[in-house]
Amino acid sequence: MDATVPRGSWTVAPDFTHHAHTASLSVVAVNNRYVVTGSKDETIQIYDMKKKVEHGALLQHNGTVTCLEFYGTAHLLSGAEDGAICIWNTKRWECLKSIKAHKGHVTSLSIHPSGKLCLSVGTDKTLRTWNLVEGRSAFIKNLKQNAHIIKWSPDGEKYVTVITNKVDIYKLDTASITGTITTEKRISSLRFITDSILAIAGGDEIIRFYSCDSQKCLCEFKAHENRIKDIYSFEREGQHIIVTACSDGYIKMWNLDLNKIKDVPSLLCEVNTKARLTCLAVWLDPASELKENSDKVATLSQANEDEKPSIARKNEVCWTDKSGKTAKRKRKIAPEKQKLEAPLQKKKKKRNSSA
Repeated sequence: MDATVPRGSWTVAPDFTHHAHTASLSVVAVNNRYVVTGSKDETIQIYDMKKKVEHGALLQHNGTVTCLEFYGTAHLLSGAEDGAICIWNTKRWECLKSIKAHKGHVTSLSIHPSGKLCLSVGTDKTLRTWNLVEGRSAFIKNLKQNAHIIKWSPDGEKYVTVITNKVDIYKLDTASITGTITTEKRISSLRFITDSILAIAGGDEIIRFYSCDSQKCLCEFKAHENRIKDIYSFEREGQHIIVTACSDGYIKMWNLDLNKIKDVPSLLCEVNTKARLTCLAVWLDPASELKENSDKVATLSQANEDEKPSIARKNEVCWTDKSGKTAKRKRKIAPEKQKLEAPLQKKKKKRNSSA
C-alpha cells in the first residue's frame, strides 16, 4: 500500500496484492530494499521492493516461522517453532549458520544496534544471549514463564521482555530488571518510540505510551474498534509516525508529538483492508527520501523562487492477513518453491555472458 503525502495531507491506497503463502502469515520484516514474510507454511518469502517482484523463498525451517529481523543491508535473522535461529546473507540469500537456539519454539528475537549481540526467548523459559561475531551462545538466563516478545532499545542500553501482560525492563550493563510495567490484558505488540518511551498494544483497542524510567503510563487512547494486532513506528521529516493494524482489517497512521506526549496523537489517515490482519511493517522508499533531501537543498539554494513543486512521500505499508495475502504485484508463481541460491546464480551467469 502507498502512504502518499501531497502538501501535508496523508492518503493510503492499495498498491498491489499477492497470495504469498499457503497458510496464514505470522511475521513481516523490512530493510531498505526487501520485504520478507514468515508463515505457518514454514517458508520465508522474499520481495524485492525496488523491482516490485517476488525474489524467492527460504526453506531452512521446519515449523512456523515466528520471527524475522534484518540487520542493515547484509544480514537477516529468522527464528521458528523448530527451535532454530538462522543467519542469512542477504546478498546471495544463503544460510550462513543455523543455531539450535531453544529446546522449544523460538518466540522472539532482537538484534543489538551494534550487530554483535542477539537476544532470543522461547518456550523453554529461557532468555539467551548470542554472540553473532562468533555465532555461539554467550549467556543463558532462566525465566519463570515463557516470554513471547523481546526488544532492544534504539541506543542498545536496555532491553525488554514481555511475559503475557508484564513488561520487564533490563539494563544492559547489569542484566538486571530495573522496572516492570503491567497491563490488564495480554500484550500483542510493543515498540520503542524513543530510548525511554514504549508504545504498547494489548488484547483491546487501546494504545498506551509508557515511560521506561518511571514505568508510568504517559498517555492512552482508543485507536481502533477491535483488538490491535501490531504497531510500527518511523520518523519522516521530523515527524514521529505510529502505524497500527487491527484484527478488523483497519490500518491507521498517527502523528505523535513527542513534546506533547500526554496529548492524544492526531489521526493522519486510515484504510480498511477488508482482511484479518496479523502483522504489519512499513517499507520506506530510499529513493523517495533522497528526493526529499535534494528538494530541501534546492529550496534553500533558490530562496527567491516563489514556489517549489511538491514531492510526494512514498511509504509501502506491508500488511498481512490470515489468508496469507501480502503486498506484491500480480505475477505468476512457479508451482514448485526452490531454494533461492540457484536462481540467483543463474542470473549472475546471464549478466556475465551478456557483458
